[in-house]
Amino acid sequence: MSEPSDPDAKPPEGVAPAAPSESAVPAVPAEAALDKAAAEAKADAAVAAAGSEAAVGDVQQPAAPVADPAAPAPASADEAKAAAKAAALEKAKAAAAAKAAAAAAGTAGTAGGTAAAAPAAAAKKPAHEEDPNKPVWEKDPVAPDWKDAGDDPVAAALKEEFGDAIESARTFAGDLAFQVKREAVAEICASLKTRHRFTYLVDICGADYPKREPRFDVVYHVYSFEANRRVRLKVATDEATPIPSVSGVWRAANWPEREAFDMYGVRFSGHPDMTRILLWEGFNGYPLRKDFPVEGIDTGSAIYPEYYEETAGPVAGTGTGWKPAKPPAPAAPAEAPTEKPS
Repeated sequence: MSEPSDPDAKPPEGVAPAAPSESAVPAVPAEAALDKAAAEAKADAAVAAAGSEAAVGDVQQPAAPVADPAAPAPASADEAKAAAKAAALEKAKAAAAAKAAAAAAGTAGTAGGTAAAAPAAAAKKPAHEEDPNKPVWEKDPVAPDWKDAGDDPVAAALKEEFGDAIESARTFAGDLAFQVKREAVAEICASLKTRHRFTYLVDICGADYPKREPRFDVVYHVYSFEANRRVRLKVATDEATPIPSVSGVWRAANWPEREAFDMYGVRFSGHPDMTRILLWEGFNGYPLRKDFPVEGIDTGSAIYPEYYEETAGPVAGTGTGWKPAKPPAPAAPAEAPTEKPS
């Protein structure tokens, strides 16, 4: 019976060491092999289960995706949001870096690139060919200047008709502005309405220039629907000289002229009811004059009476525009009791 060989014993000199047998090759650790086998088994079972559940009746359903056994476990909702946010930030940083690098490369690659790009940018300015009828101030928003309107057809026609009554004619942004003499304003307005179709009176207002003589301006704004154009008339006057009323040309001038009188004290001759319209008769002053106190004045009385009758209402020519309430009828005296004869 041979003795067991010593694994640590060295072979004698001159003898080659024997080749290791297959049993001597180091084996794979048992735990790793078991884990691998278990993972493969789970994967096969998942594939089989998905295939069996995919067929329902006669309709073939798509098989569910097989989870990778090596993938990490799904994270919570907060962790998923944090991860998505971090990924988005990284993507944004990478895009910004790439953009900066491209810009730097483009700037450094061409000498004088900025100078060459300036004429190109200027050449790309819109030539406003999309609408040739668009006014200049809409194409290039630059404040227009006042210009003489001597060659305007409306201005030329009025100048020919009224002569020196048209003191000046200018245009601003396509709108005509006339300075006219006070005594001719009603005739000029009638011509604008009937001959030039400025049928719409937009407004009549006033302006106060305390250091100028005459002190006040009355401004008329009229509009033509056919021409889609506005005309402004300005008349200079003072407090003592009334202006001819244009309420006979446009009935709508009635109340604006009353308001100009109420606020500035400018009167209009030929007006059917030249009374205040906002304030009451007897009010001291004209509120839109520059010398009127900003804080107002103490009138010492109420603007309106405390009550009106049910039938009270606006009445033209009364000044206040309201019919005053009638005082209550005095009460009938009580009859004295009569004594019965005894």
